[in-house]
Amino acid sequence: MSKPCIYITRKIPGELLEPYKDTFEFHMWEKETEPVPHDVLLKEIAQADGLLCMLSDQIDEALLTEAPRLKIIANLAVGYDNIDLDAAKSRDIIVTNTPDVLTETTADLGFALLMATARRIVEASNYVQADQWENWAPYLLAGSDIHHKTIGIVGMGRIGEAIARRAKGFGMSVLYHNRSRKYEAEDELQATYVTMDHLLKEADFVISVVPLTSETNKMFDVGAFQKMKSTAIFINISRGATVDESALFEALQTKQIKAAGLDVFEKEPIRNDHPLMKLDNVICLPHIGSSSEETRTIMIKLCLENISAVMDGKQPKTQV
Repeated sequence: MSKPCIYITRKIPGELLEPYKDTFEFHMWEKETEPVPHDVLLKEIAQADGLLCMLSDQIDEALLTEAPRLKIIANLAVGYDNIDLDAAKSRDIIVTNTPDVLTETTADLGFALLMATARRIVEASNYVQADQWENWAPYLLAGSDIHHKTIGIVGMGRIGEAIARRAKGFGMSVLYHNRSRKYEAEDELQATYVTMDHLLKEADFVISVVPLTSETNKMFDVGAFQKMKSTAIFINISRGATVDESALFEALQTKQIKAAGLDVFEKEPIRNDHPLMKLDNVICLPHIGSSSEETRTIMIKLCLENISAVMDGKQPKTQV
């Protein structure tokens, strides 16, 4: 009897596959930073029993039509808007993701991005690298304080709560907006539930941690940025499509808001000719929210555990 075939859409360390080598036949796209071409994915998925894919891989109905043997799609991410869930469900294909394991790492990145944007860290580093530092001046690269300011967290899920915990360490007041109130979080973190309008008007830092849905698509639009303080700093570590990027560009260029730190974009990867890249008051990162060696390894292991469970006729740990 032949072993189940598992296709992996990006190169991952071979040692992580070793425990399963006797159980599965692995096929893998051998490039780490280059996505698998669509024609290659079509060919490979036709014989795959399991798929380990990235958030950047679009798994749509047309692709699943070519996958008669597929039993599981293990997405190496918390989000799964790259997968047509209805198409998968109609074919009895289980979809899993990697929640929880990247919460703290993503919150670290989110708060680091907030701090770097507020204190103009990247701009200051570039200033030194360009050999422009010749004298001291009272307001040389002066940024914004973080301590004792007000942070507005849009989306109080696991990552939002983790960011609130970090904010409390800086003596910040925590406002949040969410689809539903989180009473335990309010008690634990002294967070205050407010309307979206109230949050936008009062927060010194507005950070987006919402999933991408029809309701959150481009929720940060012209109107949202107009409601923010002129000194406000906007941080996005959720999904790029939650932001109207042209509205954000206008708000930053006209100083309607002070600055932005972005780890995600509507279309990724962005190039250095992207309008937002031309502004000094923006920090742009390449979607590295969960990118620590420890966390990415745990995420891959969880995907493999989910695949193994499904192939064994068992319930996976983190089914969507």
